[in-house]
Amino acid sequence: MIKVHTLLFSLLTLNISLLFTNTLQAKELTIIGFEQYVVTLKAEALTHGFTQALIDSSFAKVKFHQRAVSADRKQPEKVETLDTYLPKRVPSWKVQKARKLYKQHQVILTEIGNKYGVQPRFIVALWGLETNFGKFTGGYNVVSALSTLAYEGRREAFFKKQLWAALTILKQGHIDSANMKGSWAGAMGQNQFMPTSFLAYAVDGDGDGKKDIWQNQVDIFASMANYLQKEGWDDKLTWGRQVKLPLNFDTALAIPKNTGSRKNWLKAWAKTEKTLAQWQALGIRRTDGTNLPNVDIKAALVFPDDEKGRVYLAYNNYKSLMHWNLSYYFVSSVGHLSDRIKFPPIH
Repeated sequence: MIKVHTLLFSLLTLNISLLFTNTLQAKELTIIGFEQYVVTLKAEALTHGFTQALIDSSFAKVKFHQRAVSADRKQPEKVETLDTYLPKRVPSWKVQKARKLYKQHQVILTEIGNKYGVQPRFIVALWGLETNFGKFTGGYNVVSALSTLAYEGRREAFFKKQLWAALTILKQGHIDSANMKGSWAGAMGQNQFMPTSFLAYAVDGDGDGKKDIWQNQVDIFASMANYLQKEGWDDKLTWGRQVKLPLNFDTALAIPKNTGSRKNWLKAWAKTEKTLAQWQALGIRRTDGTNLPNVDIKAALVFPDDEKGRVYLAYNNYKSLMHWNLSYYFVSSVGHLSDRIKFPPIH
């Protein structure tokens, strides 16, 4: 009998706890609760050295975005494979548009490419995949979106860090708060930099004193190139190549699909990379069955899906793209679009 009472008491305690938790969660997502939270954010911003005038102007029209919370919580179902993903992300119309815009901006792209040591086709590919060449940059006020997601609480420290970075950008005068627009997560401009990425990589490409990744084409392209250069890009290399495995290949030689973090992924890369000659000796060939290039470079083997799906030998530039977005699918789409810009040659 004591055991039954103990069990009932435990269940009752659990239900009360759950009810209390749910009540708290419901309270957390109210407009009043958000407004109270913003008061604490503004007070904290003062301790970070921002002036009262900047804080007041930055938060003047701040509002709670329920849609940002919903988008952040929504976990997409994993039903894609690379074979279904690539045709959607790199359709023929996007390839044609990329080639047309590459030609249109070729002079400035070439100049930036030479300055930063980044092939212009990768800049255009990133531009196309991030925002459809600047068409979809997000309509959220960045201060509002970041304040909302900090208030939501699951990743409060991360979004606060982004918020302080956003205030720093406003303080530096690159844009005003009304025009600082981005995605629901706070990714900004035509290259979708988070505020901390803006501070680390954005550049004033045309020397007008502002780093404008929203409207200024030179700044947009130069900032992308600077990002890749700072993350180790080498314009003597491409990104990688799709390859074919021999029968009974030891798939343990590839980087594991889910390493859990960028740090672990880079460790796995260091452990598994080999020269192209070594991969050739293990039976790996180009997709048409011919030999791998006879050049002295290293590569790692990646399976975006599994060993039955597409297989790639990834060169060092792949690491730079994975720093931009830690996603095999994203990197594969950037690589494929850049290849389609390169071939056939644009005259």
